[in-house]
Amino acid sequence: MNLIVLLFALFCFVPFWLVFIDSFASEASFMAHGYQLLPSALTLDAYKFILQGDQIFRSYRVSILVTVLGTALSVIITAMYAYVIANRKFKYRNILSFLTYFTMVFGAGLVGFYILIANWLHLKDSVWALILPYLLNPFYAFILVSFYRTLPYEINESATIDGAREIRIFFKIILPITAPAIATITLFYALQYWNDWWLSLLFIDNYKLHPLQMMIRQLISNLNVSSYVSGSSTSYTVSAPTNVVQMATVCLTIGPIVLVYPFVQKYFVSGLTVGAIKG
Repeated sequence: MNLIVLLFALFCFVPFWLVFIDSFASEASFMAHGYQLLPSALTLDAYKFILQGDQIFRSYRVSILVTVLGTALSVIITAMYAYVIANRKFKYRNILSFLTYFTMVFGAGLVGFYILIANWLHLKDSVWALILPYLLNPFYAFILVSFYRTLPYEINESATIDGAREIRIFFKIILPITAPAIATITLFYALQYWNDWWLSLLFIDNYKLHPLQMMIRQLISNLNVSSYVSGSSTSYTVSAPTNVVQMATVCLTIGPIVLVYPFVQKYFVSGLTVGAIKG
């Protein structure tokens, strides 16, 4: 069993190692030998090339803003919405549950979604176009609903008798005791916002508002990599080290979200397993 776990860990680790170590390889070495576990020639040229321009810093600011603001708004909205659905005293909770489930099964389609964001809400080339569409995820809401329903309803009744309103019950009582589930949803939302490039592809034409994941996509598909990295329309005669630049960009963009995970790991595990065992 230990051998199987070890082999699986190596199977997961090797791709990350190849991307990391080959981001330090020279372009000539990579073109000659491809991916290597330990390149013969190590250099910082790819990182110097990326950091020489302003695009990486602009993309970092956009990604951090979208992830922090979007995650905070999404978690509080999803938590409050799920609490309403799980609350026995709310008359229309079954209707809201059906409407939430319906959106998981049937989508509005890309055309309607684009018209809503771009033409009706006028959010093109705005960071809100990267935040608002993900504010409420029905699947995450149902995870919280299941968690809320495992809590004794007597908690609400006791607080109500003591004169507490629903908003106070939610923020003062429910949220603190649902920290594992909230932390799990927070991590899910943070990963969703940090890794998303689809919304920026649809709604962001201004490259200065591109998040990191869109920057990676542009570096993979854009023929004029030097112009994009430097944030200028000036043409360059020196060809960019495209392959190692892509890997170096991946290494630079994956760091922050990986560092967040250890702080929420204990809540993440307990949040996934809570309610799995009864008795």
